[in-house]
Amino acid sequence: MQSVDVPVGLLGYGTVGAAVARLLAEQGDEIERATGHRLRIARALVRDPAKERGFEPEPGVLTTDPAEIVGDLSLGLVAEVMGGVEPAGSLVDAVLASGRSVVTANKQLVARRGAELFATAAASGAQLRFEASVCAAIPVIKALREALVVTNVHRVLGIVNGTTNFILSAMDEGRSYDDALAEAQRLGYAEADPTDDVAGFDAAAKLAILATVAFGSRVPLDWVETTGIEAVRPEHSEAARALGMRLKLLARATLVGGRVDVRVGPAFVDSHHPLAAVEGPFNAVMLQGDAIREITLEGPGAGGIETASAVIADLVAIVGTTGTGFLQNDPVWRELDRLPPGELASHWYLRLRVDDRAGVLARLAHELAAEEVSVARLVQQPGDGGALLHVVTHEAPAGRVEAALEAIRALPEWRGEATALPIVSERGVDGFQSGFR
Repeated sequence: MQSVDVPVGLLGYGTVGAAVARLLAEQGDEIERATGHRLRIARALVRDPAKERGFEPEPGVLTTDPAEIVGDLSLGLVAEVMGGVEPAGSLVDAVLASGRSVVTANKQLVARRGAELFATAAASGAQLRFEASVCAAIPVIKALREALVVTNVHRVLGIVNGTTNFILSAMDEGRSYDDALAEAQRLGYAEADPTDDVAGFDAAAKLAILATVAFGSRVPLDWVETTGIEAVRPEHSEAARALGMRLKLLARATLVGGRVDVRVGPAFVDSHHPLAAVEGPFNAVMLQGDAIREITLEGPGAGGIETASAVIADLVAIVGTTGTGFLQNDPVWRELDRLPPGELASHWYLRLRVDDRAGVLARLAHELAAEEVSVARLVQQPGDGGALLHVVTHEAPAGRVEAALEAIRALPEWRGEATALPIVSERGVDGFQSGFR
């Protein structure tokens, strides 16, 4: 079989772009044997051609002029690895409008402008693929769109940010938040400005994409209730361990009665749960559905070579499906409403600091009962004239828990701490250990 030459254009040639070029150069023979196509980087858009690269391209490949990629119809495929919503969005839209397919690793772009870009692709007959935008080398988008297409997935639960998982894993070993963050930056797991990661914004964009694909309905980024890990302290990790749980930043998308709830935030995860064992910079996504019960996909969720592997897998998928219509369409096929904030029920860990004197527990129990929040376990630790209470509840809607905490904060016995973290446990909460000292 005669090989087909496929010139590829890159929008961006940083860490990921250089890794894509290197893998195509090193693995080109294998790709050609499998597909009958020889993929090669023909042009790459950069800001500074003189900058040192992780993998030097062939002479004449680099350009600072977007028109040399957008307007060059000889480039059969284009991969966007530059990041940011603009100018990446306009460039991708223009390439798709020309009828050429695009692979992107840009989570913010897909989360914020996916509907627009898929409409452009549909009008021109192009494909838009985005596996690398979520969990790098973990093929969760492929699993959802292909293997699980008739599964009726109703829940997505994941650790989708390696930076925060590394930090929380280090804190679980007794390190402070600041020390753990500094170590993550030293090892290259966190950026100099880690805000997108530690504030939960990175995970929120990934969750919006995952929920959209899993549920077949557009899930806007502003639907995702987002809380980061900046306020997490070693005491939270210690409490989790004492209860036989682990503290994780979780991305959760749930389909409840035909409505969608999406949220990112710290949570206590039962040590028996598959996600509790995910350590360091690794990612994992659990999918639950009618036909599969549950599947967990785990692996490296970031890194130049890992992301590049997902980009190339999408490029290969395009050359293998062009003209067939397979997976060419927008994954959205219906319109679901958002579950009103506060309605999703969960088990909860409550951390309350109050005066240590007679009658206080009765007052707290009254405020919780008024919001129909039922206590499954309570541990009291005295100290400094006050008491720290660790409370595990039965399932209760988030809004009712927050209303109870607001009432507790108004009590004269309150000492400045009344917080709640959801608990993820497939076995309930009655069997939890109580290892507090």
